[in-house]
Amino acid sequence: MVVNDLIQTAIEEIENQHWGVTKQFLEIHEVVYKDNKPKVENVKIDEEKGRAIVYFSIVGQKFYLAIYLDTKPAIAVSWIEIEPRYSIYFRATSEVLDYNELCAMTTLTPTNGWNKGDKRKFGELTYKFSCIEFLINGTPDEFKNKLEQLLDFLEQDKKGIIDLAHHANGYIQTIIIFHNGNTMLGGPMIDRKNITRISDLNLEINFDLYAEGKFYK
Repeated sequence: MVVNDLIQTAIEEIENQHWGVTKQFLEIHEVVYKDNKPKVENVKIDEEKGRAIVYFSIVGQKFYLAIYLDTKPAIAVSWIEIEPRYSIYFRATSEVLDYNELCAMTTLTPTNGWNKGDKRKFGELTYKFSCIEFLINGTPDEFKNKLEQLLDFLEQDKKGIIDLAHHANGYIQTIIIFHNGNTMLGGPMIDRKNITRISDLNLEINFDLYAEGKFYK
């Protein structure tokens, strides 16, 4: 399958707005353009299901215009979604243990972290706790995919993650940025299998929810 064909079909929907959802959304928001074309943030292809999703950036916003496509028997738009931005990562914090001591509890390599007393990235304040974080998928994607990819990663060192949950404040952090739209935000679902996987790691999951952007006319 040629990715360019998927992108071109999705762009044609943006330009011609055959779907009412596309027209309604583009009346209040704009797609980011680069080199005179809508900027594609990610393309996800599921060969088994014959489905693809093309994600587009929105000017001044953190959520995405997601165009769903059937790939069999021919490429065609099947659905339009205003996809929230999902940020799902593991975090362990401690006011007693330092960054290196937290790292020593697991064989996994953090993607971010700091020591108690380090200066924050913005402003003059300092951190009141040490922290390590593991962010596995930072690209636009569906909630379930991101959660499962994080769990796959954490399960590579189940003992270490359980130790971090027990000896430090180890948990899964989820930040979701919705489009205000018509105030019906919806939300993700965690199926039984993934609830069991989270429980087996002795983890909690925390949700921070935000709604941004303009309301529909």
